Amino acid sequence: MKKTKVLLASLVGSIIEWYDFYLYGTATGLVFSSLFFPNHDPAVSILIAFATFGAGYAARPIGSIIFGHMGDRIGRKASLMLTLIGMGGSSFLIGLLPTYAQIGLVAPALLVLLRLIQGIALGGEWGGAVLLATESANKGIRGFFGSVPQLGVPLGLVLGTFSFTLISSLTTEAQFMAWGWRIPFLFSIVLIVVAVWIRSGIEETPEFQRKKEQGDLAKIPVVHVFKHNSKDIFRLIGLKLGDGFFNVFLMSFILVYSTTYLDYSRDTALLALTLSCATMIITIPLIGYLSDFIGRKIIYTSGLVAMIALAIPYFMAIPISNTLFFTMQILLLGVVWGSIFATQGTLFSELFPANVRYTGLSLGYQIAAAIVGFGPMIWTAMGTNVGASPFAFGGFMIAGLVLSLILILFAPDTRVITQYEDSEEDGSVVGQSETQPEKVLS
Repeated sequence: MKKTKVLLASLVGSIIEWYDFYLYGTATGLVFSSLFFPNHDPAVSILIAFATFGAGYAARPIGSIIFGHMGDRIGRKASLMLTLIGMGGSSFLIGLLPTYAQIGLVAPALLVLLRLIQGIALGGEWGGAVLLATESANKGIRGFFGSVPQLGVPLGLVLGTFSFTLISSLTTEAQFMAWGWRIPFLFSIVLIVVAVWIRSGIEETPEFQRKKEQGDLAKIPVVHVFKHNSKDIFRLIGLKLGDGFFNVFLMSFILVYSTTYLDYSRDTALLALTLSCATMIITIPLIGYLSDFIGRKIIYTSGLVAMIALAIPYFMAIPISNTLFFTMQILLLGVVWGSIFATQGTLFSELFPANVRYTGLSLGYQIAAAIVGFGPMIWTAMGTNVGASPFAFGGFMIAGLVLSLILILFAPDTRVITQYEDSEEDGSVVGQSETQPEKVLS
């Protein structure tokens, strides 16, 4: 029951964080571009709106340093409580914001400020949620435990897109743009109360507790991790860039791409996104469980190869029909990317020792996220110049994926070479690896 509660605590916060974060992504192309960044040229409005979307990604490394320091010095639990409040509170306030028509330039300025707070909070949430699960796992099931908080992404996005779809179906276009879009943001406050209540009842992770009792905590984690684990920081960044760009497209920009360049309806685009995310709810725990038997590296490598092979066919197929749009979206996002993402939390966390794991895991991941977060601005410019070109968009994705593929081929198999100190049921420390010492990853 204790471990089940830990998994629930890691999952529920992750759901809410990603619900809030992707709620903004969905609203960017559908609402914010016209209500907060009006311009006579719709393409300019979308470009500016996605610049604020990217600003949230750019703020995430700041959050990783702030909350990583807290998580490595004070504890994972304390850090995660604050990320929830920062994320949920900013989303709730977005739902109350007056528009550009009501208060002028102050409206987009406030929106950008709240988006930055969102990004900072999310910069600390993801890594902490992963560690809450993986550092509480017994040896041999870490891959499955690490996949559970990853479920927050599809569950949060399904919840967010479903709320938009539901409100859209119950209101006219005028009503939706006037007040309907606010309801999903305001609902965040209910979710945050539930998550804080659940997380307040859990204990600190065993591995952090051991480090704290041993007095083996880094004084300044961000300095320590760059001094001793800089190679793994850069390795993590490169590993995340390839699938990260494609992920941002598949889970956010696809709404603009399909409605602006391919003339799909908003409801059709939202349905395709929702179906693919629903598929991930099945894919992620299954692959996480499988990774404990065949290893994270094999799955990660296979996923990248599949994404490279499907990149151009994806962009060629989705303009043809709704059926192909749904099929390719489900296959690429729900199955292939879902498989890669299922392993990332565990794989990346196994690169770092416990005393700087929160900082190292969060910082590397969020620097990559900050880079890929500006993908929509690039794609908006590409779409304006070349339209929905399969080779332009597919080629862009392949370039990043090849970089990640090269890096994973030279990465260690962290299922057997790990920085974790595995604890058995009796609490004894087994060691970092039965086959390799810590130095192979430093």
